[in-house]
Amino acid sequence: MTLRRTRPALLAIALALCVPSLAAQGIDPPRGIDAGPCIEGICEYRLENGLRVLLFPDPGKPTVTVNIAYGVGSVHENYGETGMAHLLEHLMFKGTPTHPEIPAELQRRGIEKNATTSLDRTNYYGSFPANDATLDWLLGLEADRMVNSNIARADLDSEMTVVRNEMERGENNPGAVMMQRLRSTAFLWHNYGQSTIGARSDVEHVPIERLQAFYRRWYRPDNGTLIVAGRIDPATTLAMVQRHFAGIERPEAALPVAWTTEPTQDGEREVTVRRSGDMRLLAAGYHVPAATHPDSAALAVAMNILGDTPGGRLHKALVEGGLAAGTGTGMDTLQAAGLATVIAVTQRDGDADALQEALLAQVEALAEAPFTDAEVALARQRIANGYEQNFNNVNAVAMALTESVAAGDWRLYFLRRDRIAAVTADDVNRVATAYFKRSNRTLARFVPTDAPDRAAIPEAPTAADALEGYVAREALASGEAFDPTPANIDARTEHLRIGTLDVALLPKETRGDVVTVNATFRFGDAESLRGREAGALAGAMLMRGSTTLSRQQIADRLDALRTTGGVNGGLQSAGFTLQSRRDTVAEALELAADVLRHPAFPEAEFEQFQRQAITGLEASRKEPGPVASNAMGLHFDPWPEGHPLHAQSTDETLAMLRATTVDELRAFHREFYGTAQGEITVTGDFDPDAMKAQIERLFPDWTSAHPYAPIHTRHTAVEPVDVRLETPDKANAVLLARGNLSLNEDDPDYPALVVADRILGGDPLKSRLGDRLRQREGLTYGVGSGLSADASRTGRDDAGRWIVQASAAPGNIDALASGIREELARLAADGITAEELADAVNGLRVEREQALASDGTLVGTLGRNLYLGRTMAHWAAFDERLAALTVEDVNAALRRHLVPERFSMFVAGDFDGAD
Repeated sequence: MTLRRTRPALLAIALALCVPSLAAQGIDPPRGIDAGPCIEGICEYRLENGLRVLLFPDPGKPTVTVNIAYGVGSVHENYGETGMAHLLEHLMFKGTPTHPEIPAELQRRGIEKNATTSLDRTNYYGSFPANDATLDWLLGLEADRMVNSNIARADLDSEMTVVRNEMERGENNPGAVMMQRLRSTAFLWHNYGQSTIGARSDVEHVPIERLQAFYRRWYRPDNGTLIVAGRIDPATTLAMVQRHFAGIERPEAALPVAWTTEPTQDGEREVTVRRSGDMRLLAAGYHVPAATHPDSAALAVAMNILGDTPGGRLHKALVEGGLAAGTGTGMDTLQAAGLATVIAVTQRDGDADALQEALLAQVEALAEAPFTDAEVALARQRIANGYEQNFNNVNAVAMALTESVAAGDWRLYFLRRDRIAAVTADDVNRVATAYFKRSNRTLARFVPTDAPDRAAIPEAPTAADALEGYVAREALASGEAFDPTPANIDARTEHLRIGTLDVALLPKETRGDVVTVNATFRFGDAESLRGREAGALAGAMLMRGSTTLSRQQIADRLDALRTTGGVNGGLQSAGFTLQSRRDTVAEALELAADVLRHPAFPEAEFEQFQRQAITGLEASRKEPGPVASNAMGLHFDPWPEGHPLHAQSTDETLAMLRATTVDELRAFHREFYGTAQGEITVTGDFDPDAMKAQIERLFPDWTSAHPYAPIHTRHTAVEPVDVRLETPDKANAVLLARGNLSLNEDDPDYPALVVADRILGGDPLKSRLGDRLRQREGLTYGVGSGLSADASRTGRDDAGRWIVQASAAPGNIDALASGIREELARLAADGITAEELADAVNGLRVEREQALASDGTLVGTLGRNLYLGRTMAHWAAFDERLAALTVEDVNAALRRHLVPERFSMFVAGDFDGAD
């Protein structure tokens, strides 16, 4: 993006455009609603009770997102109340007198929903295919639970173990634990050092009266910002908002005001975490100003230069230097001063001292190697691409605005973007020198000094002061009002053969002239791939350098083309996914074709990849999820050693990684890769004729020496087992259950079983497993099920499976396992109800409609259709089969296929230390 500068003579006009008339979106707000500023298609309105409303209409997006953000997070919790904001977020789904079953009501209407709690805010959001009736209902729900949520003792009791399990899941993650310890050490007084999940003792003992008081204190219209984005009519939407929210009274008591400011740090600090694990992590945090401070933009650029992969300084110095397996950075953009952090990971036996010395040298010795103009320009471009990518999707913007709202004002989103675009190398070097200093660092140890060199964090201006005089850019043109129904998609899609490639082209106008391309090229068969499992690693090396471009140059070229995605490959296919623009997609395709056809497989990059893969696998040995998953994969593996589909143990995979040479990958690419067989799908704003010509020039002439033939799979009956695996010092246990069944997507029973699976565990909040094990018994944070059916263009593959997965405290795992087995048995014995059937069928229909509104999903669906010889008419017919199902149809299918006693169960956790 380019910063648009306004000449002084035009400043008064520009400011007038930034705060428009009441008719900015072509509407006259109802009485009692005031119009506020408009920026790039988003307009603000304010109700008399203080509720702020942001409307972002876009007819080109056939979905609507409703997101309400409250200015309350963990920073607002008092002594003994830690975790209260997050706990309250959970209870807000437990119901009101008017809406006693919120998850069920949301599911019935096909609304994708969730909520998040952070340091400064809590938000609740739902997304659904554009529909005024659903929008009106959801606005009514949000208004109702703003002030009428039950917040009942019984709900708190049932949710307690759910939240504890979520806490335990975080405790399993070494990086999450270490970063929390860093924050709590860096902040002496400010609540930014306080974990959002809270202290276990506070969460377990909070009186319901305190939680109810916390709810009444913070959930009120003058502490909320309602964001509605997508295919909406502003006038209609505003009338709905007024009808549901205007009657909520603003409390007489003012919102509490915080005054705690973190004092200037006066020396290094250090914290060490000693826990089970197989990798070393090192991080350093530095205090930085709040989001509204001008230095925040320059710091964001500095962190991008340091943390980018593969071009960042940390990656080049530590990863390419062999000291680390990976590096990264992060930075707070909060209402008050926060932290900028750098992190590195290495193997268990890595040189920790050398890693620490090198990491800190890269951050704190910038006087010797200041950031260059070229580095700053590339970082600005990468960040600008992210903003541009985000802003091409109004629903994504609706979510992104949450953080700016929490920081003080939604318009900070645009101010920050433009401040970053204007950052210079001098700015970046100045802020890096000011804040990245030893005495402002948390690793942290105390060292007395006669001449302390401290980093004083300046006071940030108010959001109003920061925004004074700010002039926004013009709004992006909306895409067309595309109808994502199967019939319209088929009518608009051109199917053709280019050489031996199957191609589907769906041109349409999109916001930001976005084009999405997906390509899969296929090669090899079961016999030619026997014993060549290491060949799958070749795909991971494709983006690490071609014969003409280095890894860094490939990344820079994609950034310059405003393109995301990349080239990848596996054992029997390779390809790419790109999201580009109309004016750059042709160059992006040329780049992808070159990278795919001419990889260099650099020795140094292969050593990095090998080290990273080995580090990750070694770390997984003690993680409950990978341990249980690996055991399940080995137990259900029907293939002999050497077969392309044979499952490997962790030890076998590590041995293979260590033994593989880069020459093997080069040989595999040379022998197997080609682009003559496969599928290419394109949708978005592109020229179809030019696209056809380019595809014909780039791909059909490269033929693999080993033509593609699918590896057929078959149903295999496997004896059931119960396996218990110890993973010491892991507070969260994982459960996986699996049963094989003979099932193909073309089977008459497949639609009925899809419905049954959704009823069993398709929603973690509203399904049989979710209702019982999370909502009522509070045993797990998350439980779900998944049905998988085979599919093939030739032959009848039938390797179907049904999987259930969940997590719990180790001491609760037996009760969780019993509950899952009982629900499987109940489903098999009693079947489903008419109400469950209606809800499931409607939810599946809306889910597909929602998915097809995303171009990323759409190109994937079109590509799979090409591979299987289908069109979207197949899915229209599938929806008709779903709609025609009866309760007896589903129950009969369950009787034929679901055998609960054939399910195997694998659990992994710290059971010896469960007490």
